[in-house]
Amino acid sequence: MAITTRATHACCGGTLGFYSHQSDSLGLEARFAVFVPDGASATAPVPVIHLLAGLTCTEETFLIKANAVRFAAEYRIALVATDTSPRGAGIAGEDDSYDFGSGAGFYLDATQAPWAGHYRMGTYIAEELPALTEASFPLDGTRRGIMGHSMGGHGALVHALRAPDRWKSVSAFAPIVHPAAVPWGEKAFTGYLGPDRATWAAHDATLLLQAGRTHPTTILVDQGDADQFLDAQLQPWHLEEAAKAAGQKLILRRHADYDHSYWFIQSFIQDHLTHHAAILCR
Repeated sequence: MAITTRATHACCGGTLGFYSHQSDSLGLEARFAVFVPDGASATAPVPVIHLLAGLTCTEETFLIKANAVRFAAEYRIALVATDTSPRGAGIAGEDDSYDFGSGAGFYLDATQAPWAGHYRMGTYIAEELPALTEASFPLDGTRRGIMGHSMGGHGALVHALRAPDRWKSVSAFAPIVHPAAVPWGEKAFTGYLGPDRATWAAHDATLLLQAGRTHPTTILVDQGDADQFLDAQLQPWHLEEAAKAAGQKLILRRHADYDHSYWFIQSFIQDHLTHHAAILCR
């Protein structure tokens, strides 16, 4: 599949590139970014972490704001970042809200019209993007992890729990852990999946854990106690309770004074890269 190079930059001894391609899953042009550390090659591919950003973000956000590249270079781990939704689908109202439509794909495959035709970020994240990047860059798909923030944290947890063989390590910052029970998730799931709440369970980390879907490694989650969305939208205690009941190893760290911003992520990103490296770089 043809990839268009939009820009490349030397960064931290490696190469950071921004790319686009025609996505079969989305039926539209999709954008993504890849950081490849120095020394990676076809004969010496490196582990890779996929980065999922939150509402309103793009494929650039995590790489620009999180300070993840410096530590990925240190551990010789590649990074792949995707956009947060399809763009330019031409669906009426897709640009009207920050929490639904453009910039808010929730990393799932929509089943409801008019969204089902293009809003297929679930398949794109699970299948198309890993296959494309691992065929085009020196990435070791047998050592692949996933990390996200907010809506992206939701995506990382759900994808890892649903396919632990595909995603060997997982972590999240301020994730939406129980979207079926909070306004952001209820709005998105109703629009993308329809009103039948039984269909939502496959896209909710808390409900997946309650159904016995676990990950063989420890899940790392960081949450700021000053997060403006903590009580209304994030509610990490649901994940904690479900993990305990399911026997899922979970490190849920709470941090006084920290909010929902990338300043929070910058403060603890090294811990997350260390967490992934311990699993992927064995």
